[in-house]
Amino acid sequence: MSAVLRGALRRLRPPRWPGPLGAAALRLPGVQGRPKTSPASLGKDRADTVIIGGGCVGVSLAYHLAKAGLKDVVLLEKSELTAGSTWHAAGLTTYFHPGINLKKIHAYSIKLYEKLEEETGQPVGFHQPGSIRIASTPTRVDEFKYQMTRAGWHPTEQYLITPEKVQELFPLLNMDKVLAGLYNPGDGHIDPYSLTMALAAGARKYGAQLNYPVQVTNLNSRSDGTWEVETPLGTIRAKRIVNTAGFWARDIGKMIGLQHPLIPVHHQYVVTSTITEVKALKTELPVIRDLEGSYYLRQERDGLLFGPYESEEKMKLQDSWVTNGVPPGFGKELFESDLDRIMEHIEAAMEMVPILRKADIVNTIAGPITYSPDILPMVGPHQGVRNYWVAIGFGYGIIHAGGIGKYLSDWILEGEPPFDLIELDPNRYGKWTTTEYTAAKARESYGFNNIVGYPKEERFAGRPTERTSGLYDLLKSKCSMGFHAGWEQPHWFYKPGDETGYKPSFRRTNWFDPVGREYKQVMEKVGVIDLSPFGKFRVKGTDSVKLLDHLFANVVPKVGTTNISHMLTPRGKVYAELTVSQLCPGEFMLVTGSGSELHDLRWIEEKVTSGGFKVEIENLTDEMGVLGVAGPYARQVLQKLTNEDLSDGSFKFLQCKHLKLSNIALTAIRISYTGELGWELYHRKEDSLALYTAIMEAGQKEGIDDFGTYALNALRLEKGFRAWGAEMNCDTNPLEAGLEYFVKLNKVVIDSDEVTSEPPLLQAKQPQNKLIAVNLTTVLPNIYIDLNEGFECTLTDFIGKQALKQIKEKGLKRRLVYLTLETDNVDPEGNESVWHNGKASTIESILILHEQNLTLCFKYECIISVLLAQINLKL
Repeated sequence: MSAVLRGALRRLRPPRWPGPLGAAALRLPGVQGRPKTSPASLGKDRADTVIIGGGCVGVSLAYHLAKAGLKDVVLLEKSELTAGSTWHAAGLTTYFHPGINLKKIHAYSIKLYEKLEEETGQPVGFHQPGSIRIASTPTRVDEFKYQMTRAGWHPTEQYLITPEKVQELFPLLNMDKVLAGLYNPGDGHIDPYSLTMALAAGARKYGAQLNYPVQVTNLNSRSDGTWEVETPLGTIRAKRIVNTAGFWARDIGKMIGLQHPLIPVHHQYVVTSTITEVKALKTELPVIRDLEGSYYLRQERDGLLFGPYESEEKMKLQDSWVTNGVPPGFGKELFESDLDRIMEHIEAAMEMVPILRKADIVNTIAGPITYSPDILPMVGPHQGVRNYWVAIGFGYGIIHAGGIGKYLSDWILEGEPPFDLIELDPNRYGKWTTTEYTAAKARESYGFNNIVGYPKEERFAGRPTERTSGLYDLLKSKCSMGFHAGWEQPHWFYKPGDETGYKPSFRRTNWFDPVGREYKQVMEKVGVIDLSPFGKFRVKGTDSVKLLDHLFANVVPKVGTTNISHMLTPRGKVYAELTVSQLCPGEFMLVTGSGSELHDLRWIEEKVTSGGFKVEIENLTDEMGVLGVAGPYARQVLQKLTNEDLSDGSFKFLQCKHLKLSNIALTAIRISYTGELGWELYHRKEDSLALYTAIMEAGQKEGIDDFGTYALNALRLEKGFRAWGAEMNCDTNPLEAGLEYFVKLNKVVIDSDEVTSEPPLLQAKQPQNKLIAVNLTTVLPNIYIDLNEGFECTLTDFIGKQALKQIKEKGLKRRLVYLTLETDNVDPEGNESVWHNGKASTIESILILHEQNLTLCFKYECIISVLLAQINLKL
C-alpha cells in the first residue's frame, strides 16, 4: 500500500464514540425529532387500522390510507419518527431494479417524492442528478445489455452509455477500467428524515393520528377478527394491524406467535468534508455504483458519500437481537464503525475516484438495517393470522416507502393487490425458515448486493433446508438442484460427458443440451420427475362444495375426477391456478405450485372465514410426496406395478383414483403438465424412494429416465399450457390469457351437481332423468327457484364473475399470443421488450424446440397488432 493511500486511510478513520451496547450515540447533522414526551392519552380506543412503527414505510402507509379517505388510521411509534433505520439511511433513490414488478414501486416513489414538498409544504431535500452503474468487465456489459432488453416497455428512462458519456457525466472518474455505464436519469437521493416528516405532515393533513412515543406491549386477537393493541396509555381495538416496525418487527411478531425471518445487518457509509474538485463543479454529480468494487458513491454537499457492501465472510450481523430482542432504548443510536472490515472497498473507491485519496472524513455511519433471507421486503397479509399485515424487512426502505405505502393502501381498501408482487409475499417463507437459515441467507444476500444478476440464478447458502423430498439423497449427486420455497428439486440431470454444476450465463450454457435430451426422453419414451414441492391441501366438510364453487371460476369436479381451476380477484384477475380433485363425496385435494403454497392457502382461509363456510382445511405439503410419470410408454410401465386397469377406457384423462403401485398406496391422477400421456402419483413422503425405485426398475425395457423442471417447462410451453406467475397472475384476466375453457360464467348448481350452458337455454336432468329447459334470462344470480317437485338450481356467483362479464362485454384489449424468434446462442428469459411501431410490450416466457432449433415465446399483444410484432434481442 502506498504512503499516499496510508495517509488517506488515516484521514478516513474517524474517532470512535463510546456508547451503550457498543453503539455510538451519534445523531446525524440536521436530524431532530420531537421531544420524547409521551402524549397524555391515545385519544381514541377504536381504529380501523393501527400501524405499528414510525419509519418512512409506516408513515407512508398512514399517509396513503388517510389520503384515500380511510377514517381512524392510527400509527404508534415506540420512540420517535424515523428511529431505527430510516434516520441514518443514505437515502438513495433509483428507477432501476432487476425485477419487473418492483420497478413500479420505485417509479411511484420517485414521482411521489417529486411533488411531496408542494403538497405538504415540508421540504424533502430531493436531488435527482441521475445514476450510473459502472461496467468494468465484459460479463457486466452483457448484464447491462440483458437489462436493457427488459427496459423498453417500462415508462422510465434507462440507457446503455459509452465510457465517453460516463466521463462526461462524472468527470472525476478514473476511466481505465470503465467499459460502459447503465444510466438512469431521474435517480438520485433524498433526505430520509425530511421525507418522513413530509409524509407525516400529509398523513395528519388527511386525518391520520400519529402517536409517539407509545410502545405496543401486547397484541390480542379476538374471535371476530379484530385486534386489541395494548399500550401503556391504554388499549385500542382495531379492525386490522400492520407491522411496519423495522428491526423491532420480530418482537412484534413474537407477540402473536410468529417468527418473522428477519435479521439486522451492520451497514457502514463514509461522509467526507469539502473536496475542492467537487465544490468547483457546476452541476451535481450523478450517483455512481461501482459494481465490481461493490459500493455506491454520491455527492454530499461539496464532499462525497460512499457506502460498501462487504462480502458474506466479512459483513456483520447483529444476531444477538434475533435471540434476545432489540435492547431497550435503542432508537437513534449507531454501532461503532469498523473501517478494517470495508478496507478493500475503500481502496476500490479511491482507485475509481482518485480525489478520495486526499479527502478528510466527517462521519462514518454504522447503523442497523433489516434483511430478510432474500433481501426483498415482506409485504401483505400474513397467512394463519386474521387481519395481520406486514411491511417489514426493507433493506432499501427509502426507495420502497412511497410505492409500498400506496400498494398496501390500495390492497387494504380494495380487497386485492393492485398488481402482482408475489416476490414480496410474506408467505413465501414458512416453518422451514429457521433462524440459522435466515442468518446464512442474509449474509449471502448482503454480500451479493452487486454480483452479476444472471438468468436462472441460484444461491446456495442455507441449503438444503428441512424441506427435502424422499429422493433428495439419491438424486442430489446426479443433477443440478433448484430451490423452490425451501425445497430442493432437480432442474436437469447429468450424463457422462456433461459439464456438471451451476454455470450461469447470459448465453446458452451447460444445461442447454441436457434439457434437450430430457425433452426428447419424455416425447419419445417415458420420464420420471419429482414434483414433491407442489403445495397440497385437503378440503372437506359440509360446505366444501359451496366453498369451492364460490372460490373457483370452473365447475366443481365430480367424485373421481379432476380439473384445472382458477381463483379470481373481485376485479377478475387470476389470483391462483390449482388442480382440484374430488376424492370422495365432499372431500377434495387442491394442488398448487410450490411458490404459491401459503399465498393460495391464505386466500382460501380468508374466504372461508368471511363466508362462514363449514369446512376443514389441512396443509399436506410437507407430508406428501409426488412423482410424475410421463411419455408414450408411461401406461406400459405403470401397468406392470398394479392390478388396476390403466387403459384409456378405464382410467380416462382427468380421472383420479386410489390404487396401489408395487403395493404402495397412493392417489393417481391422470394428468401431466408435459402434455404427454402421464400420471401424477400422490403418496406418503416416506414411500417416495421405494415408489421411485419400483417405477425405474419396471421401466428399464422402455428406456425410462429422469427429467427435471427445465424440461418440464419446455414441454408445457410447447403445448401452449399457461403457468401462474408467467402468463397469468394478478395483472391478467383469464380471458386475455386464453383460459376461457376453464371459466364457466353460467355454471349452475342443481341438487349439488353443476352443469353449464350458454344462454338462453340450460338443459339439466331432473331426479327422474327427464330433461327440462330453463330460460336463463329469467333466472337471477343467487336466487333459488323451484322447478317441478322441489327441483332447485342457482346461478353461481363466484368471486370475479361480475368483473369478467363486464370485461367480456367491453371486449378484450389484448390477448396472449405465440411468437417465433430468430436467435442462436441468446434466448429470452421473460419480460424482454417486443417492439412494434415504436412501442414496446413484454415477453412472458419462452420455449426452445430443440429438435427444430426454434425458439418460441408467449407474450401479450394488442389484438389489432398480434401478427405484426417483431422482436429485437441482440446482445
